[in-house]
Amino acid sequence: MSRNQNDLIGTLVGELEPTTPLTRLRGSVAVAAATALTIAMVVALDGLRSDLLGGAYDSGFLLSTGSFLMLGLSASFVVIGMGRPQVGNDHRGWMWAAAMTALVPLAGLMMFAGQPEAAANPHFTEHGLDCVVNGTALGLISAAILTLWLQRGAPTDPAMAGWLTGVAAGSLGIFAYSLHCPYNDMIHIGLWHSLVIPVCALLGRLAVPRLVRW
Repeated sequence: MSRNQNDLIGTLVGELEPTTPLTRLRGSVAVAAATALTIAMVVALDGLRSDLLGGAYDSGFLLSTGSFLMLGLSASFVVIGMGRPQVGNDHRGWMWAAAMTALVPLAGLMMFAGQPEAAANPHFTEHGLDCVVNGTALGLISAAILTLWLQRGAPTDPAMAGWLTGVAAGSLGIFAYSLHCPYNDMIHIGLWHSLVIPVCALLGRLAVPRLVRW
C-alpha cells in the first residue's frame, strides 16, 4: 500500500471517535427510565387513582391497563432492535400483544352498541377527550427516547419504525395516565383509552421517518 493511500486513510479516520454501542440492554433501560418518568409525572401532576392507593383493584382496569403496558413494552423492544439491523431480526413479536390489546376496544364497542345512551352523558366526550389528550402528551416522553435511539442507529425501514414508535409511545402514555383516570367503565376505556394508540401511531408515522433518515 502506497504512502499516499496510507495518508488518505489516516485523513479519513483521523477525526473519528469511538461511540457507545447500541445494545438491547441499553435500549431497554432507556425505555424503562422513560416509562418511570412518565408515571412520576402522572403522580406529581394528577395523583393516583383512589383504589390503587387503597389496594382495591378492579379486574377490568387491571386487564386493560396491563394490556397497554405489554403492548408498549413489546413495541418498544422491536423499535430497539430496528435501530440495530442485522440478519435474522424478527420484527413481529409485538403483534401478539397487539392482538391481545385489540380485545379492549372490541369489548368497548360491543358494550357501547348495547348501551348507546352512554353517549348522552354530558361528561362522556369531555372526559374521553381529556384521556386522549393527556395519554398522547405523556407518550411524547417515550417517543422522544425511541426516536433518539433510532437516530443513533440505522433503521432500514423508517416507515415501520415510525408506526411502532407511535404504538409504543401511545401504549405507554395511556398506561401511565390510566393510573390516574378513575373510570373502570369498559366503554370509556375501550373507546377513549384505546384511541390514544392509533393517534400516536399516525403521528409517529408522519414524524419519525423524517427525523431518522441516514
